Amino acid sequence: MIPVSVYIITKNCEPTLRQTLASVADFAEIILVDSGSTDNTIEIAQEFNCKIYHQDWLGFAKQKQLALSYCKSEWVLNLDGDEVVSPLLKQEIIDCVNNNAVDGLDIPIEDYFLGFPPSKGSRYNHRIRFFKRNLGGYNLEKEVHESITVNGNVFKAQGKIQHYGENSIAIKIDKNNHYSQLRAIEKFAKGKKSSLLKLIFIMPLTFIKSYFFRRGFLNGRRGFISSMINAFYAFLKEAKLYEAYLKAKHD
Repeated sequence: MIPVSVYIITKNCEPTLRQTLASVADFAEIILVDSGSTDNTIEIAQEFNCKIYHQDWLGFAKQKQLALSYCKSEWVLNLDGDEVVSPLLKQEIIDCVNNNAVDGLDIPIEDYFLGFPPSKGSRYNHRIRFFKRNLGGYNLEKEVHESITVNGNVFKAQGKIQHYGENSIAIKIDKNNHYSQLRAIEKFAKGKKSSLLKLIFIMPLTFIKSYFFRRGFLNGRRGFISSMINAFYAFLKEAKLYEAYLKAKHD
């Protein structure tokens, strides 16, 4: 048994959760905090002897911080209900626990899109997902794109977390619509204002970044489609920030 606590927040993760849990079935503890699933998420979690808690939705950072607080092991790993730990990453986690030379791992996220992984030449997003429990935590002011801050030595992992949450264009667009709303609310609450220059240029600049600098072009038409959606997401955040300003002005 690998002496690590895994914590996951869920809501209606039935299509991918069994694969997620199978990849960490030999970890010491799996904490699952569910916010009201109506599919078979809970039944699947019970198959893997997860410790299951219910919590109405608090927001991404607060929900994950709550799940983290239930963990008992010195080392913890955060996954979403549509993510899988690769064999190489699992071995790196075991080595970290045994050697105790670092305090966390910054892990590449392998985003599958339309059912296929990115090209090996693509640039991956990285997230700190594995760390010593007493050294890490979340910024609870973040509405979305929450991240873990670790007060210690963090090493870049070679093994990946495989993310299967964007297997259709509709799912990716729905997610971006929701996230852009949360991000705009967060920025408006901090006093940020929409910029006309950003509205004009953020979409083409984000496309260039995604398609060329992050090498989305290596993924063929899938890369082009994904980069276009990423660019529109960036535009939506600015447009919704302007919308929030107009609404506040007229209330």
